[in-house]
Amino acid sequence: MKLLAKTIAAVVVLLCSPLSIAAQTKLPVEEAVLTRAPNVPPPITRTTPAKVIVKMEVRETVGDLSEGVKYTFWTFGGEVPGQFIRVREGDTVEFHLANHQSSKLPHNIDLHAVTGPGGGAASSFTAPGHKSQFTFKALNAGLYVYHCATAPVGMHIANGMYGLIYVQPKNPLPTVDHEFYVMQSEFYTNARFGEKGHQPFSMERALAENPSYVVFNGSANSMTGERAIPAKVGDTVRLFIGNGGPNLVSSFHVIGEIFDRVYIEGGTAVNHNVQSTLIPAGGSAIVEFKVEVPGTLILVDHSIFRAFNKGALGMIKVAGKENKEVYSGKEVDEVYIGEVARNVDELSKLKSEYQKAIEQDSTLQSISKKIVMNEGKNLYSANCSMCHQVDGKGVAGVFPPLAGSDYLAKRANKKDRTEIIGIVINGLNGPIKVNGQDYNSVMPALPQISDADIAAILTYVSNSWGNEAQVFSPDEVKTARTRVVDTPVGSAHP
Repeated sequence: MKLLAKTIAAVVVLLCSPLSIAAQTKLPVEEAVLTRAPNVPPPITRTTPAKVIVKMEVRETVGDLSEGVKYTFWTFGGEVPGQFIRVREGDTVEFHLANHQSSKLPHNIDLHAVTGPGGGAASSFTAPGHKSQFTFKALNAGLYVYHCATAPVGMHIANGMYGLIYVQPKNPLPTVDHEFYVMQSEFYTNARFGEKGHQPFSMERALAENPSYVVFNGSANSMTGERAIPAKVGDTVRLFIGNGGPNLVSSFHVIGEIFDRVYIEGGTAVNHNVQSTLIPAGGSAIVEFKVEVPGTLILVDHSIFRAFNKGALGMIKVAGKENKEVYSGKEVDEVYIGEVARNVDELSKLKSEYQKAIEQDSTLQSISKKIVMNEGKNLYSANCSMCHQVDGKGVAGVFPPLAGSDYLAKRANKKDRTEIIGIVINGLNGPIKVNGQDYNSVMPALPQISDADIAAILTYVSNSWGNEAQVFSPDEVKTARTRVVDTPVGSAHP
């Protein structure tokens, strides 16, 4: 009898074990679709649990951190961030982690979606040339970070070992037109931002929490220019956003949009009509919005020097018809010169009389240039000085100088100045050389600036800080605009 009782007890224990339960229920088996940023796997349409096989490979590889800047990344799937994983609440996930034989170090994975010791880290420690396997049940819906947790943990994360896993709720979120994957993180190098060459990891800067780079999707400018996210007017957009850290909190913001809904920290709590949302290191958020007007929306960490000086900047390019009820564009364009600007009619009359006098007097032509220069100075200060600086010297290695610029002088003194005018209208993207120095940043387009304002800005910058050129006129800009208006964001020229 005792033997029979023990046998029955053993059978009961076996039948109640997780693996046995999975075997009894005979879940359908499928392999997870993994995608690289900014792409997201398609929504799961089944309404019952499944056994999902996830296969991921660790690789240590050299890649681009910025234009001309190489870095040795430690990766899940060969790129930073790691591949996006999508499963459904209630699924049983069988996770296979392989560490490529070329790796120099062991690695593992801690998925914040796992309920269990180390989030799977203890079960997935994998030496180079080996593979590991463990199984977990996706108990909680939400958007979760995963990362390597091999010591030193901070160094493994800082070198690129992180990504997102989305446990889709049993009752899925509403359908949208686009879903995209955005992951913010920091890189700590011995050199300053943009310094060329193969840059090593700096533990000193990491400990000081002073990154050389703060980026989206693994590198500076990874979501700008030709790699910008596309959308159309009227589209609904959902962004799955993660913050790999390892140190900084993100103040995520999209310039030109308001988040209709924010799923706070990637969970089920929802906030509405949000301008910026905080995302902690090792955390996430889901944001949704509808794009109402065409143009370029700018993704930034609103700790704003990170965006314009360290690389945390991306773009959503929205195509479609204008909606003047939502956004008019510039409606008033008037010269303001002290007290005179208070009386628009009087100012208009004075300008008409003055223009006639200028045509007959070289002295007045000189005075006119000074007036345009002053107007241009104010417009430059409002639109351009943040990047190119008030003194026109730019930011070394980041934003090129206008002061004494051979690039500017060559184009501002051509007989046909369409090229330089087109750069202001359409922006500039790609590598250029200024005074022998290489630059590769993004100058946003300014199509909404009036012809008169563009003429004033160009006259100012091409006649300041040692530069010299003829005055740009509104008519010259108007003519040039007809030639460049349909041209995409400007590419660099030698």
